[in-house]
Amino acid sequence: MESLIIPVLIGIILIVLGVMNRKGNIDTLHSYHRKRVREEDRLPFGRKVGTGTIIIGCALIAKACLEFAAGQLKMPVMDTIGSGILIAGLAAGFAIIIRAMFRYNKGVF
Repeated sequence: MESLIIPVLIGIILIVLGVMNRKGNIDTLHSYHRKRVREEDRLPFGRKVGTGTIIIGCALIAKACLEFAAGQLKMPVMDTIGSGILIAGLAAGFAIIIRAMFRYNKGVF
């Protein structure tokens, strides 16, 4: 049960931050991104970064839940599926975030 709590809490935090970003509040991002994004691009940039962040948060929660279920049900395949979901979620989320940074910031750093 303890192995479930921390990943789920981190996932919830990421989802909350993602929702804030999707509303156009990019104050949670590094100052570099806030300075380089034009005012009229804040909302579309925030939506894209927020979407990526939400995907990562959901993938983390799904992995934790499937890992817990695998232990309870003695079905290790569920843990493997959870790992696949986490990898796919991380890849998709970071791809969306990085693409948005290149589009609106002209770079990641």
